[in-house]
Amino acid sequence: MKSIKNERNLHGKKILLRLDLNVPIVNGKISDTTRIDKILPTLHFLNKQKAKIIILSHVGRPKGKALKELSLKPICENLEKQLGLNVKLITQNINEIKNKDFFDNFDEEILMLENIRFYAEEEKNDNKFAEHLASFGDIYVNDAFSCSHRAHASIVEISKFLPSFSGSQLDTEISALNKLTSNITKPISCIIGGSKISSKINIIKNLIPKFDNIIIVGGMANNFIKYFGHNIGKSIAEKNCDLIVEEIIYLSKRHKCEIIYPEDVLVSKDLNGSSNKKKLNEILGDEMILDIGPKTIVKIADIINKSKTLLWNGPAGYFENPNFSNGSIQIAKTIIKNNESNKIFSVVGGGDTVSLLKSIKAVNSFNFVSTAGGAFLEYLEGKKLPGINALN
Repeated sequence: MKSIKNERNLHGKKILLRLDLNVPIVNGKISDTTRIDKILPTLHFLNKQKAKIIILSHVGRPKGKALKELSLKPICENLEKQLGLNVKLITQNINEIKNKDFFDNFDEEILMLENIRFYAEEEKNDNKFAEHLASFGDIYVNDAFSCSHRAHASIVEISKFLPSFSGSQLDTEISALNKLTSNITKPISCIIGGSKISSKINIIKNLIPKFDNIIIVGGMANNFIKYFGHNIGKSIAEKNCDLIVEEIIYLSKRHKCEIIYPEDVLVSKDLNGSSNKKKLNEILGDEMILDIGPKTIVKIADIINKSKTLLWNGPAGYFENPNFSNGSIQIAKTIIKNNESNKIFSVVGGGDTVSLLKSIKAVNSFNFVSTAGGAFLEYLEGKKLPGINALN
């Protein structure tokens, strides 16, 4: 990929900049600006180069219809405040804009086209629509890694019609993920959770040959606890997963990757209850496993302290109830301690894990925190992302 940060001859050029500004908006107010905050460096760079910036982005899933509640107006206003620059939202129908001279009518440094998913052609990766979009600019920049697993017109097809570059946020994301999958500093460990082991099996299978330790936590750990003959009571567990667990164990032995699952747990009879520490052979039929126990926390901390690289995807327990947040918080604190002394390179991804870090104000204490969701997981699975391929 060619990175836009290495380009200097951008003065006066019209840059079509694809961003992922799909932030949560409630009653016209943005409740989480993380995705906006992350792309500010690219906007500052392009503005410093005196380029004319035309933003392409989306919010929600309007399915090709113009919906007022999914307008980019609140995002436009937020960008103005954060950048200290005038940002204009172009609400005119894209199909009625005939050429890039249209954008000379505005004095603002940054223009933003209305929600690109208001057009059905976007998600169809329509060639003619992409060519029309490309006619608005001189250069295309993709700084939306979190959308790059989608074969959409403003992500993939548009790159056929313009010189195409990656943005600095996309570069950072790829660099962080490459440190987990190719440019690895060992020992390397993964802490992975979630409710369904089947949704993470391809990630685990792809990482086992490269990783030294894979620590299974959260709901999927219950499948391992059950597989090894322990009662899990009313705990969430995916059905018919013994073959998946067997495959993971087989691959881990073959590649000398240690699989770790909880040795002790915290349980309750309901999600809103208080916690009770239990050994694995003490869990009753009316109890639910909702967090890892103190012995498991110590074991995980020891692995983190011995690791040079770490991936964390999925909290250790039902952290929404403070009684079951300790496992996840202690994992976070151990990683942060190692980060502060530059002993580890840490990457965190997954909506629930990021929410946990925000709740304890620890997002900036890790080397990289990804908000990419599906693209993050697919990259870890070893899949080729359409948006990245389009830039290569």
